[in-house]
Order: sequence, then structure tokens, then C-alpha cells
Amino acid sequence: MSLGSSTPTPSSSTLKSGGTSPEWMRISPLAKLATHSRFFLTLRSQEGEYHSLILFRLTPGQLPENGLEQDAGSSQSFRDQIYIMEANCPHLGADMSHAEIEECDTGFVAVCPWHRYDFDLKTGHSETGLKACTYATEIREDDGAEFIYVEPPSGGRNWRLVEFRPVSEEFADPPPPPPDLSHLSISSPEPKEPEPLVPTENPPSTLIQWAVLILSTPDPMLKVQRTRHAVHLFRTGQLKSIGHRSSKAPRPPDVPPREDTYARNIVDPGRMARRKNRAVMLHALANIEQWAIDLAWDIIARYGPSHPDLPPAFFADFTKMALDESKHFSLLTARLAALSPATPYGSLPVHAGLWESARVTFPSLRARLAIIHLVHEARGLDVNPGTIEKFRRAGDPESVRVLETIHHDEVTHVTTGHRWFTWICAKQGVDPVQTFREEVRKGWRGDVKGPFNAEDREKAGLTPDFYENLRGEMESEWEKEKEKGTQATLSVGY
Repeated sequence: MSLGSSTPTPSSSTLKSGGTSPEWMRISPLAKLATHSRFFLTLRSQEGEYHSLILFRLTPGQLPENGLEQDAGSSQSFRDQIYIMEANCPHLGADMSHAEIEECDTGFVAVCPWHRYDFDLKTGHSETGLKACTYATEIREDDGAEFIYVEPPSGGRNWRLVEFRPVSEEFADPPPPPPDLSHLSISSPEPKEPEPLVPTENPPSTLIQWAVLILSTPDPMLKVQRTRHAVHLFRTGQLKSIGHRSSKAPRPPDVPPREDTYARNIVDPGRMARRKNRAVMLHALANIEQWAIDLAWDIIARYGPSHPDLPPAFFADFTKMALDESKHFSLLTARLAALSPATPYGSLPVHAGLWESARVTFPSLRARLAIIHLVHEARGLDVNPGTIEKFRRAGDPESVRVLETIHHDEVTHVTTGHRWFTWICAKQGVDPVQTFREEVRKGWRGDVKGPFNAEDREKAGLTPDFYENLRGEMESEWEKEKEKGTQATLSVGY
């Protein structure tokens, strides 16, 4: 889907079946598709245009009987199972990742979760007269292994795959049981009545309302549970609306609250820099992920109402990011509990440097995308491999697996930042590279530091002309206070 408009023209990207053009893109080893039934794909052209797709793998039980005995894992069986279509409904842009799959006289249809529009998985045709973009696939053998290939969209050059991953564990084969998070953090010194997942009074009915509720939730475990619930409601069409065009949309808090037990442990970021043992590192990373959950919801709640032209794909991308960050937080706190039961999450000092950096961007969505997603998160791509290597050298393969999962997801988060930063630049008619560099000069302090993970940055859309030889010129709090004749006590950034 082109992000130049919220409703793409399906006919421009509908692909012909068959053919063996060398431009077809290799997506994944065939065997990898056996783990889940739905996958996100994001494609980017040389010109910076993005297309979001969904791969549906029908399970053998969904396929019609053809009277032939066939191995469920055979190439022919997979060929019959796999369909790829655009990720957003051409009606009003709903996320199709949780569409219901139904059988009809002509084959199978994906039913939009918002308004029940149905689209033939093979042709994209709907009884409503609309048409979704569908993408032809092939199975080819390379170096003794079988791979799934997809024909690229028409228009644009040198399309490449920049994201391929399961939609969620909900579509795993078989789906895992929900995790028990109750033991992963310290308890409040004064027992309180547990807060319900959905408030009994004035329950949220829009995505913006859920975003503000989650931002206002101090308990990190409840924040995770509410994130999962809200994203599920959004994806399955159970919310009244996104709510960003309402004059009564609630405003997010300036600072998301933290429970007293956590708030008492907040310290200056500089005091955290030299603490290196594994438990401390996992605790620090979990703290960053908790703030990252808030940042994903904040970009929805803070900027949605002031940008009524944002398409549904924007909210789909950042709810997906919120879900990722909640997954990361849960993985890290579970690993911390296993590695060091005496230091559960919340028992060690933490800092709020990431949120302080985000507050600088409150007036501007463009600045938020630049500073948080293309500076902070991109810096994570640079340092994550070194952190993973420290845990590998310490003989901790379980933590390595957790951190590798997080790093893979973070590449897609920087991709999302780049996608929407270039979208807003196109809307405003400005050059994305020069505009990014200007946003960093205004909203960042000091050098954008290397060494850079150029490979993963480039995969996310950040070519070296974005970030090389770049220095922020934002005045520090200390410098501002010095001009007033006093010394500041606040440290921004980390």
C-alpha cells in the first residue's frame, strides 16, 4: 500500500498469476511457514515507497477435499495453502491481519474485521464491488531448499523485503497458552485491590481512549495485559472507532505514572552507566521497554487528534509496536526472574531518560519520529549486537535468544519510524534527509554517536546520509539554568 493516501488503488498493484520474472522476490524458506498461519510482510522500493502485505497460510483442515492423498507438508500442499494480499482493507484501511477466512462457492475469502467486507484471496474481488490487491506466489528450489517467492508491486524499482514475521502467537501452530506474569515484579508494600483489565466505569470504546488508559496505568504488568487486550480489540474490529477525529478525544498525561515502589528507584541516567552485571543489564533493558510501551501509545494518543489525516495504517503500525514492546518487557522480566530471583523487576534503580527525551518532541509528530524512532531506536541497532555478545560470552544462551528476538523486532520499529517520517515529509513537500538532520540539530544534544550498524540501519531505510557527521545543537538544561544564574538538576537523554 502506498502511504501517499489512506486508500490505495487496488488495480495498480494487482498481480498476474504465473510467470518466472527474475524480479520476483524471495520471501522465506518454505519450512519456516509451518510455524504460523499468518505473516506480516513489508516491502520498500528504491524510491522509498512502502507496501504492507499479509501472507495467509491456510491449514490443511481449511482446504477442500480433492480426492487425492497428499502430504500436508508437500510443496503442492503449501502451494494450495498460501495467499498474499494487501495488509489494509481498501474500504477504510482496516488491518487485515485478523481477518476471518471463510470458504465460499468460488474459493476462500478474507473478511474484514471492521465492516465484514469480504475479498477473494486469489483475485481480490469483493461482492461489494471493491477489489483488494492480491500478489502471485511461486515455490522455487534454491540450493537444495524450497522457498516462497512473490511478484513485486507494479511501479517502483528494486523492491526489497524489509520485514517478514508472524502476525502474533495467536496464529502459531499450535498457539501457546498465555503467560502468567504475576510473579515477575515486586509487590506493592501495601496490598491493593487489583484493578480490572477493563474499567467497570466508562470503559474505553475507541483506540485513543485505550491509549490514554494504558498510558495512565502505573502497574507495568497491567499495562502489558491492557496493551494485549486493546490491540486485539482494534485488530478484530471490536472498537467503535480509532477516535482521533473526535473533538472529545482524551489527552495523554505529560508523564506516565509509575507505582510508588518503582518511582522511588528512579535515578539520574548517568548513575546507571557503569553497572554491568547481567541482572542489572536485564533490569535496565526491561525499564527501557516499559517506557517504549508508553511511547508507542503516546504517539497514537498525542498526535492522532492533531493529525486527522493519519490513515489507519499508522495506527496499525504503532499498535503493533506497542504489542512488540510489551512482548519484550515480558521476555526480559521473565528472564530476569529466572536468572536472579532476588532482584525482580522494580527492585533496582531505573531512569526516565527516554521519556525526558520524548518530551522535547511534544509539539511535533515529525520531531517525535526523528528523535525517538530514528535516533534512539536506531542507536539500539548499533549497541544491541555488543550486548548480545556479552551475554553469549557469559554462557547465557537463554538471554541471547531473548535479546536476538528483541533486536530483530527493533529493526522493524526503525523501519516504521522511517516509513512515517518519509510519509509526513512527502505530505509537507520537504526532503526527508535534510529535514531529519534539521530535527536532530534542534532536538538532540551532542553527536549522533557511532560506531553504526550500517547494515541494519540500511535495512530499516536509514542510509548514511541521514546520520553521518551529525551533531545536535539543543541547549542542555544545565546551560539554560546557567543563563538564569542557577544550576539545573535534570538530565535529559541517556
